[in-house]
Amino acid sequence: MMRAGKLVSVVLLLVLAAGCQRFSRGPNYAAPLPATPTTPVDSGALNPLDPNAPPGSDPNNPLAQPADLASNPVAAPAGAKEVGRTDLLGGWKVSSAGDNCMAFMTLTTWSGGYRANTRGCASPTLSGISAWDLNGNQVVLKDGSGVIVAQLYSSAPGQFNGQTSTGVPISLYR
Repeated sequence: MMRAGKLVSVVLLLVLAAGCQRFSRGPNYAAPLPATPTTPVDSGALNPLDPNAPPGSDPNNPLAQPADLASNPVAAPAGAKEVGRTDLLGGWKVSSAGDNCMAFMTLTTWSGGYRANTRGCASPTLSGISAWDLNGNQVVLKDGSGVIVAQLYSSAPGQFNGQTSTGVPISLYR
């Protein structure tokens, strides 16, 4: 038993005597990286925000003005396929304006349709999807307050294409 204790003591002393390379700046010490230069941030005047503007409107980005998809629905493409509620159940990949994330559709009733949610979406438009519904062969995605976020049509099995309320193309696919 004494031998094992002495052996542990000797090993411990050797480790302490050698020192840690991190603190000793020995031959394998990695020097800190230099700071990376960055490009300067542009400056300029922005239009003032209108506190009475509807949500989603941005006076600094006229392309981001939402469309009223309820009053002006997206026209069905010539090859739009018929779709049933069960065709949409489960997980879907979502792609829109460089944002790639997941959407999940259920048959749990929700305001204006059925429950939906998204995961990993950076876009506020996509991350706000809370419901879905069918309007003929059109798939309608809605936010938590029932406002239409996007309209899509089936273009192939397991593929739906359309546009968001800001006019950006959107795809659901498996």
